[in-house]
Amino acid sequence: MCWLRVGFLTGNRELCYIPLISKCHAGLYKDVLMRVLLTLALITVLSGCADSHRWLPQQNGSARITANERIFVTTPADGEYGDNVYSGSGRNTTKIIYNATSAKSRLVRIGGLAENFEDAVAQARRADQDILIFPTILHWEDRATEWSMIPDKVEIKVEVIRVQTGDVISSGIIKGSSGLATFGGDHPQDLLPEPVTEFVSSLF
Repeated sequence: MCWLRVGFLTGNRELCYIPLISKCHAGLYKDVLMRVLLTLALITVLSGCADSHRWLPQQNGSARITANERIFVTTPADGEYGDNVYSGSGRNTTKIIYNATSAKSRLVRIGGLAENFEDAVAQARRADQDILIFPTILHWEDRATEWSMIPDKVEIKVEVIRVQTGDVISSGIIKGSSGLATFGGDHPQDLLPEPVTEFVSSLF
């Protein structure tokens, strides 16, 4: 509580203080309100800066890749959005999967372009591989987010196949969306490393 000191004496020769509840509380309320508004503004800005990405498993088998199994990663067709074909997006996707898998195994190699499941399996069999990782780009949207405020988006389906039998032992979707607060230079492939690492870790 705040008090105002006034300039006269009481009969006991003591200074008299008068409470000023309304002015003091008004100032306190304004200070608290400003702090709350600043905090909310900061949260909003930070939320806009944050990318979102996740690995969504559709089939998680109990089988795990062993250290002596040879792993083959095919290259998907480049991603498209509307009339735009993002040249090199298929190769970038494969490279990110290859890098994450190579951290777990020394027996990883990159295959060629695979248009469909049968083509991917045939490539892996010709190369005498044990495990096939078959990615497919479902959505690839590269935007100038810094001025359009439209986020980059990416969606990749990944299937893991035991080559000898053709059985799918794991599959899922990788999804990513960029934050709105960006200074430019970001691309859909920048959203892939974290969920790809999560996916690859589930295989071993």
